[in-house]
Amino acid sequence: MNGYPVPVSVTGSDAARAQDAARAQDAARAQSAPLADETAPSYGADVTFAGRPAMTTTVRAADPFRTSEAAGLADIGVAIGIPEPYRTQLQDWRERLGDPNAALIVPHVTLLGPTTVRVADLPAIETHLARAAETPEPFTIWLRGSGTFRPLSPVVFVAVVAGATQCASLAAAVRSGPLERPLTFDYHPHVTVAHDIPADGLDRAYAALAEYQARFDVSGFGLYRRGADQRWRPLRFFAFGAPGTEVGTGSEEEPRAQEGRRRGAS
Repeated sequence: MNGYPVPVSVTGSDAARAQDAARAQDAARAQSAPLADETAPSYGADVTFAGRPAMTTTVRAADPFRTSEAAGLADIGVAIGIPEPYRTQLQDWRERLGDPNAALIVPHVTLLGPTTVRVADLPAIETHLARAAETPEPFTIWLRGSGTFRPLSPVVFVAVVAGATQCASLAAAVRSGPLERPLTFDYHPHVTVAHDIPADGLDRAYAALAEYQARFDVSGFGLYRRGADQRWRPLRFFAFGAPGTEVGTGSEEEPRAQEGRRRGAS
């Protein structure tokens, strides 16, 4: 299993120097890495709704160019939504940077990337996700500083510096049962702020968000579905500690974190 490039967080006048060092390190790692099997399923280094999940016999990579409804299929993803005011702050950054994905999905921490399932299987999947939410307790996520997956993937993100262990445990629970599938890259929780934009835009995002910080409480996670317009919309919110057969209705505004607070932003 391949690992991610080491995420880099920088502050102040050290941004450019740290960025150059990170690029050199990533380039060296890429050159020394063994060549991948071209016939193997691919999975983007950016484990977000813009990435591509590895395929298995029961769960397939999402294809944005087919009509899911007509085929009896649905593209789904599972994520922790970012609460306000950080949701708007990070969404504004994506829009200002010209990210083509900005209007398609709200800021989030991915637990399960885009995955194609049968519509008929959605009830069982919802039951599975509700059970995965039964035992976890609320926890705090702390976002701080910027990082990048370059050169493996043209992505700049805000790093999760606290709450990463809980995110990883949740992701493992989600990717089990009817959603079980392997990952080509190790899971690395983060919040994407720029993806698939020119290099100078990625550089600008990396430097501008080097000192961004935010903390908020997490009380559950959401199931999202991609529509015919390619926009991801929430189907259900799964609150921690709820009985396995009960789920909340989806909404664009998931339950707000009680202790959401901004510690500083560039």
